[in-house]
Amino acid sequence: MSLPPPKPETAIDRDQRVALQRIRDFLRVRTSYDVLPLSFRLIIFDTSLLVKKSLAILVQNGIVSAPLWDSKTSTFAGLLTTSDYINLIQYYWQHPDKVSRIDQFKLNSLREIEKALNVSPLETASIHPLKPLYEACRRMLETRARRIPLVDIDDETGRAMVVSVVTQYRILKFVAVNVHETQLLRKPLRHLNLGTYKGLETARMETSVFDVIHQLVAFNISSVPILNSDGVVTNVFEAVDVITLIKGGNYDDLNLNVGEALQKRPEDFPGIYTCSIDDRLDTIFDTIRKSRVHRFVVINEDSQLVGVLTLSDILEYILLEGEGDDGKMG
Repeated sequence: MSLPPPKPETAIDRDQRVALQRIRDFLRVRTSYDVLPLSFRLIIFDTSLLVKKSLAILVQNGIVSAPLWDSKTSTFAGLLTTSDYINLIQYYWQHPDKVSRIDQFKLNSLREIEKALNVSPLETASIHPLKPLYEACRRMLETRARRIPLVDIDDETGRAMVVSVVTQYRILKFVAVNVHETQLLRKPLRHLNLGTYKGLETARMETSVFDVIHQLVAFNISSVPILNSDGVVTNVFEAVDVITLIKGGNYDDLNLNVGEALQKRPEDFPGIYTCSIDDRLDTIFDTIRKSRVHRFVVINEDSQLVGVLTLSDILEYILLEGEGDDGKMG
């Protein structure tokens, strides 16, 4: 029995394929160094630093992650992120008898927390800054990391040296600015295997912050859409919101509900970004080029929740779509 002939490629399919190939070619010839701004600062924490002090430094400098350095072995020791602070909160919620120790807790003890909670370990992936950007992207997808430290080797000492940290957002913005073929990505989201539309975790304004933290830890997610009784998206609680609540070392604000907690956001909070199932990747890349966005909440014409599109979803699509089973992530 002969198979039916393959359907001819439509113009929109061809444009989509060409755009994805151009993006991949670009990522293969550019390095992680290329993504870095002309000037930047890098804050690195020694693993012997108190968690309380590390939190104060993050808040003071307006950052949400920092590479860790083990001064005893002179080695890169991983990347500290908001997830680690959230794991710590979850641990002390489960072990209230140990709350008195929280101010004496050091960064090098975070592995104990991870093992006790049976959660993902501290992010330890890294890449050499002169490796192709494509490899950095693949490494992030393989490890489910949203950012990756660039680690070089000092010519004189032969020891590791942390150069900077590259985020998914910075990579995707780099693509949006430099690869004009992103304008050819004209297929709507509804025709792409892109985003999460089932089994979404949600909360209400009345939900306690602790309940949302449990959701973030249990499902290894970085945000929870906030809905009203009609399923309309009114806001998004993000992992970084937890940092705002505990920044002074006072954990009482974790007893607030979501609505009260979101009122404590800084004035320069950029807001949430939404899109529809009929929006196309070219317009999404245009938004990434213009604005500092970390995810898109997919809504319908009544502003009700349909799905969530993360930068990880977009990165995986532009790297692996059409690459066959060997290329797809598990």
